[in-house]
Amino acid sequence: MSLKERITEDMKTAMRAKDSGRLGTIRMIQAAIKQREVDERITLDDNQVLAAIEKMIKTRKESIAQFQSGGREDLAAKEQQEIEQLQAYMPAQLSEAEVDKLVADAIAQAGATSIKEMGKAMAILKQSAQGRADMSVVSAKLKAKLGGG
Repeated sequence: MSLKERITEDMKTAMRAKDSGRLGTIRMIQAAIKQREVDERITLDDNQVLAAIEKMIKTRKESIAQFQSGGREDLAAKEQQEIEQLQAYMPAQLSEAEVDKLVADAIAQAGATSIKEMGKAMAILKQSAQGRADMSVVSAKLKAKLGGG
């Protein structure tokens, strides 16, 4: 079963259970997928769906920071609940050691020796870590290994 099919099945389950919070989040996922498919005239595969969900999670994390600085804990809590529901569709997160190993492997595979070659290694890392690790953390680790941080 593809990720899109799983999301559709989960929507049906949430509708039957009258779980309006979860249903709303699932509908937002489907809207984001559909929007991208229509805009780009493609059918998204699982990796592209994961990228869309990851983008939604990142947006919500930014919103939480804004809501907390504005004293709106109620809205921050709602965003946090949506993040938890979105993360149910993400693959298991990599450990710190696994991320370090992927960074070392990408540097070796790309033959990167300086910060100027960071892009080559980052392209390799995007394929192997996308959705399984915070890419800003991965990028920072790569930059530090290449002497740029």
